[in-house]
Amino acid sequence: MNEFLDILYHEFELPLSNPVLVFALILLIILVSPIVLRRLNIPGIIVLIISGIVIGPYGVGLLEQSSAIDLFSTIGLLYIMFIAGLELDMNQFKANRNKSFLFGFFTFILPLGIGFPVCYYLLGYGFNASFLTASMFATHTLLTYPIVSKMKVSKNEAVAITVGGTILTDTAVLIILAVIMGNHEGTLDMAFWQRLIISLAIFSAIIFLIVPRIAKWFFTRMENEKHSHYIFVLSVVFIAAFLAELAGVEPIIGAFLAGLGLNRLIPHSSALMNRIEFIGNSLFIPFFLISVGMLVDISVIFSGPMALIVAGTLSLVALFGKWLAAFFTQLVFKYSSSQRKVIFGLSSGHAAATLAVIIVGYNAGIIDENILNGTIILILVTSIVATLATERAAKKLVAESTEIDAAEVKKSDAYKSEAILLPIANILNFDKLLEFAILIKDKSSPNPISILSVVPNNEEAEVNIARATDKLEDFVRQASASETPVNVLAAIDHNVAAGIARKSKEIIADLIILGWPTQKGLMDKLIGKKMEKIISANKKTSFVTYFSRPLGTHKRIFLIVPPLAEKEEGFRLWIHKIELLSKELSVPVVINCTAETEKEIKKELKELKTDSPVTYKKFSAWEDFLILGKDMLEDDIVVLVSARKGSTSFQHILPTIPAKLEKYFFDKSRIIVYP
Repeated sequence: MNEFLDILYHEFELPLSNPVLVFALILLIILVSPIVLRRLNIPGIIVLIISGIVIGPYGVGLLEQSSAIDLFSTIGLLYIMFIAGLELDMNQFKANRNKSFLFGFFTFILPLGIGFPVCYYLLGYGFNASFLTASMFATHTLLTYPIVSKMKVSKNEAVAITVGGTILTDTAVLIILAVIMGNHEGTLDMAFWQRLIISLAIFSAIIFLIVPRIAKWFFTRMENEKHSHYIFVLSVVFIAAFLAELAGVEPIIGAFLAGLGLNRLIPHSSALMNRIEFIGNSLFIPFFLISVGMLVDISVIFSGPMALIVAGTLSLVALFGKWLAAFFTQLVFKYSSSQRKVIFGLSSGHAAATLAVIIVGYNAGIIDENILNGTIILILVTSIVATLATERAAKKLVAESTEIDAAEVKKSDAYKSEAILLPIANILNFDKLLEFAILIKDKSSPNPISILSVVPNNEEAEVNIARATDKLEDFVRQASASETPVNVLAAIDHNVAAGIARKSKEIIADLIILGWPTQKGLMDKLIGKKMEKIISANKKTSFVTYFSRPLGTHKRIFLIVPPLAEKEEGFRLWIHKIELLSKELSVPVVINCTAETEKEIKKELKELKTDSPVTYKKFSAWEDFLILGKDMLEDDIVVLVSARKGSTSFQHILPTIPAKLEKYFFDKSRIIVYP
């Protein structure tokens, strides 16, 4: 008995040393602390940092810094910066790039210009410490973006330029960090600059030219190995971080640029993106935040007035610098006071990049514990202020609006109960079809994607239904990985087309997504006899799709629209879906149509307030359809808007075009839309 008690005492001797017990304790904190403190409306990031303070060596002493905690902390830090680069909406940035750059300049230079003299002259820190701390003021983390999204003001231009400004200011701060580290180590000479410029040029070429090509090849060749995709992405992050270190800059720069390099290849609603965010937000990032709290020595804050003065000064300077940047942005672009306040609210939150800069500086001995602890207080204060400011400003933006956003009204009315039906024909290519449906599904619709299998009405009907359901289980898991609800349906019918039409009416489907027929002999006047029957048997908007490569590897949508397509009932639906696909894949759209149709499409896209880059080309020579081939690129998704017989936009040439697409453009991904 005494031996057992000795073992028990040894295992729970502080600080805990058993790796299993340490890991279990941290997981328990990640699980419990946000739940306990949620009712106090304390941001989750602050909860985890406070938890780290409590259990750390300067708190109750449950844990101490160790190689294992340092490893997970480093992973979490790199993960934060990678996700920051990966989640940036590149289309939104391009649409407002000039305004975003100007705001980025303001929100970078003003906090830096105010913060440096305060730290250098008022607080009495050295050049490196003052410059590094001042650069920390320039960063911002979009902690409060979910608030503007929830209140339906995320499309406001003020919100868009604030998001875009993150690219400039965070990248500039990370470059400054490299320069400060060089100065601290005494290597800041002409050779340093030459080495930095050359190494950064080589490193950037690897990240933005070589890595995307390798990733595209990997995702294409290993398309069915879904789990290996995540391992590949994680490998890219840490290799990029290591290469950045070799280039003479901090690893966090490599992780951030790796996110930018892979941005276009990982759709925002894909299962891979969900896995990246899920694992990061569930484990690595909380682990990092707890480890940050473990660095904080509470006794330093209460040891004298200097620590409290530093904490208060840092918080005031950080908030004033961001307010001034928002104020100048308002003056230049003539924004309203509510727009200024929402810019301030979004940009005043400090977390990810701020922690990254300060932790690197602290580990290098550039800054002391007062600044480290003051930064933790700064994060707490700015998180609370940013939350309150953004919420109030967003409410005012909604109240001041003379009319509710037409695009949001249309989308909520038309798609709030959107239902998508996927009849299954060829299970070998069905994964791409399901991924496409997940990307274009309206995220506000509670309805699941319905996968339908139609089996012949014979003596083996029940057995065939059971077999079909079993085969579809893998696709249900695929959809679950992206948190998209899926419903498996089965219908018994002598006629496949009739079964699909009947089921589409039962679930009140808005959209039917079909796979392109692949068997020889099926190509007829339309696509094939079966497809012709399916299209003619229902009046729902239908997409007939074929993807020659993974969706994320495409670079453009090449849209071909016949005259009078704007007169069809499903015009707005397919416009919305193409715009959503463009946004998910971060690719531009080229639209070939007549001047009259172009006018209506522009009108619709204006109401949707799309950020996707769209160009128009005049096209009316439908008898010479193949001439469009000279404008198509290898990585295009070719989208043809067709029409059913008897509809307003129908013309005799349309039924022959699908066969031409398959014959002359067999290597291209293609979609045919039947409104």
